[in-house]
Parts: sequence; structure tokens; C-alpha cells
Amino acid sequence: MPKEFIVAIELGSSKMTGIAGKKNLDGSIQVLACIKEDSSSFIRKGVVYNIDKTAQSLTNIVSRLEKQLKTTITQVYVGVAGQSIRSIHNVIAKDLPNDSVVTQDMVIELMDANRNVNYPDQEILDAAVQEYKVDAQYQLDPVGIQCTHIEGNFLNILQRKSFYKNLNKCFENAEINVAEMYLAPLALADSVLTETERRSGCALVDLGADTTTVSVYSKNILRHLAVIPLGFNNIIKDIASLQMEESVAERMLIKYGCAYTENNEIDNNMKYSIDQDRQVESRKFIEIVEGRLEEIIANVWCQVPEEYCDKLLGGIILTGGGSNMKDIEKAFQNYTHIDKIRIAKFVTQTITSQIAEVTARDGRMNTVLGLLAKGDINCAGNEFDPNGDLFANQRQAPVDTPEQRRARTATETPAGVVRTAEEKRLAEEEARLKKEEEERLAREEAERKAREEAEERRRNSTWNKFGRWLKKAATEIVKEEE
Repeated sequence: MPKEFIVAIELGSSKMTGIAGKKNLDGSIQVLACIKEDSSSFIRKGVVYNIDKTAQSLTNIVSRLEKQLKTTITQVYVGVAGQSIRSIHNVIAKDLPNDSVVTQDMVIELMDANRNVNYPDQEILDAAVQEYKVDAQYQLDPVGIQCTHIEGNFLNILQRKSFYKNLNKCFENAEINVAEMYLAPLALADSVLTETERRSGCALVDLGADTTTVSVYSKNILRHLAVIPLGFNNIIKDIASLQMEESVAERMLIKYGCAYTENNEIDNNMKYSIDQDRQVESRKFIEIVEGRLEEIIANVWCQVPEEYCDKLLGGIILTGGGSNMKDIEKAFQNYTHIDKIRIAKFVTQTITSQIAEVTARDGRMNTVLGLLAKGDINCAGNEFDPNGDLFANQRQAPVDTPEQRRARTATETPAGVVRTAEEKRLAEEEARLKKEEEERLAREEAERKAREEAEERRRNSTWNKFGRWLKKAATEIVKEEE
């Protein structure tokens, strides 16, 4: 096995997926291994609810990957997604003296001020710059422009602090080094959307098991992001209400489910088999499926900001496992009246693999492949000992790079990257030490100035002046006597 590869892990509501791949010189990616584990008992709506079980599953995935790769894994890339992730707009304004020219430091000051905004019980995962308002003009890069007023328009992406802490705790407990956390919806968008779609305006809809993620783009900028706590498992549960196991309901959805059916095409005499003894009328089954799906689509459409509803020239792009449902495009067209609907079955990168589920092109692997494409730090360690030598297989620390050794500040973190709890702690510690050093230097400077001022006052005091005059007079008298 090659000694250089990237490892990415996606924590999904139904499956946790670990994938390893090698990046080739031509830009293509060769997927070497893929491991999946059922996560339905400890991950709900895309977030961790049982830390211990999640940590154990992460350990299992990494161990199984190491056995397949015959190489230890030093670190992994992780996707951050799930319920409670949402975006909120924020504006930071600053008045400037006349004839001021905007500098990079001024822009960083606006970004820092935005990052320091406090949202109760919410963690700022990322802050996407929308544009800057320089006096009355909007600019993407305001540096070098003369103005008296500047506003920074930001899209802050938030998640509940408890969910963020739980995710970090899982990897700490599993003793797995995190190379980088990345916002999964942004990694997905970068891998399935075309530049034309992002520029002309589009809505990316990831139809998952427990959640549906909506990302709206315009002029190559993320304008809105939301995770809806509804997914195709809700349809399965509705079918299961007909008194059947959810596993049976899932099979029926796959076999008979259709996203949109014209009323005159429904056969009132047709029945679908539940088991050997029971059946359900096709009309009732269709009403259950389409009723819940329409609710999901309605919630998706509500998440598209009003000012962009008639500007989605790039259309709506569907992906994820739910995009495989028959006539899903018709259902979205019927509700949104957007004719341009595309199903993204696979990522835009060139992927090669001998693993069937990777090359199935059914949209289920798009997010984890997008995370894999974001990786640029080698995750391979030493050769794995199949005999189980405890010391040989002990997970080694990743090789530090200059970027890794120095904790990045929020403004230095690339777009889409979520700082880990450890990285935030290191950055805060570095900022604290820097502040203490600045305060020490300020105190020393203040003390120096105080000494100089005291010395100046001493020199200029009446008695001091009289003493100098007396000394001068005495000197002159001595000279005269001589």
C-alpha cells in the first residue's frame, strides 16, 4: 500500500463512513478502502447523542481501515454537519476619518469583531464574507479604497455548543488525531456544483436519512445554509404506521415509492403487498409517501431567501440518498415551479476505485468524497503489524507542519474549515499570552514615561532651579576671586 493517503470520516445519521484515498498527480483520486458502520443508535439528526458508542465506532472504523491499508493512520479529516446548523446574517460597521484608505488591518478588525459576536448557546463554526459596503458602494475587496464608512456583511454559520463539544469529545476519547474539521455541506457543494451554477444562483439540496440540508449560492458566494430535521426516515416511519417493521417499510419505499404521481395514473384497484397475509391500497400508500415528501419540499423552499427565489438561474441541484427516488425532479418542479432540476449522482472530481459502493453513482457517497478531496495532509503512518503487536500498531502523532505547530486564529482559518476545540484552546492561550506581553510592555512604557516626567518635574522644580542658580553664582564668584 502507498505510504501517502488521505482519510476522511463522515458521521451520518444512518451510517458512519470512513474512506481512504490517494491523490494522483493528474488531480484524480484513487479510493483505496471504504468502511461503513451502522450509527442509528448513537447519531440522530446528524449529531452525536452517545459519545462512548460514537468513539467506539470511530475506533472500529480506523482499525478496520488500517488492516485493509496495512498502514497505521495518524490523523483524519472530519465532516461537521447535522441538526441545529444554520446561518445568520451579521453586519459590522465602522466610521473612518475623512480621506481614509481601507487597509487589510481594517478588514481583519471587522472580521475579528464579527467572530467575537456572542450567540447564546451557539458556536460560530465559520463566517462567510458576503461583501463590504464602502460608503454607498458594495465591494468584494475594499482594500485600497478611500471612504469614510465601511460595513462588513457576514454570513455566520452556527451550531449548538453542546453538539460541537460532543463531536470533539468523541475523537478525544477515541484518541484519533483530527487533521481538520470541515463543514460537510460546503465540502459537498465544492464537489457537486459547477462554477456556472454557483455564479448564476442555485440551491443545493442534500436529501439524507434524518436531515435535509439546503445551501443557497449566488455570485459564487454562499448566501444561506440550513439543516432541516426531516429526512427519508420520516417517510419510512409514516409507512411503518400501517403496522409493520421499519425494515419492511424501507423495502416497500424502495420498491414502490414514487415522488410524484398524477391522480389519473393511480389505479384504485391496485394493492401493494406488506407480507404474505396483508396488503395496502396503492392510493393510500402514495398519499402517505407524497404527503411527507411534500412537507420536506415545502420546508426546503421556505429556506430559500425570498430575494433569491426568482434568481436561481442555475436551478435546484438534488443529491444524497433521497435523490434516487423515482420522479423526484417532478415533485420539486411541481412545488417550486423551478424547471431546471439536476440530480448530482456523483462528484465532479475524477474518482477511481475497485469498490462498488464508491463507484455506484447514487449520491450516497458524495459528501465523504467531497471531504476526501479537501484533504491535503498525509494521514499515513508506519506499516501495520497484522500480528497485533501493541507497540508496532500504536497510533503515532502526526508530523507537524509549520501551519500545524502554530494555532490559527479565526481570521486565518480557510473558508469552510471548522477549528477543533483543541485548536481553539491553543489559539486562545496564544492570544492570552500575547495580550499579557502587550500589557507588560505597556506597563513598562508607562513606568518609563512616569520616571521621565518625575525627573523632568524635579529638574523644573523651584528649589531645583534655585539650587542650580546658587551653584552657578558660586562658580562665578570663585572665578572672579581667582
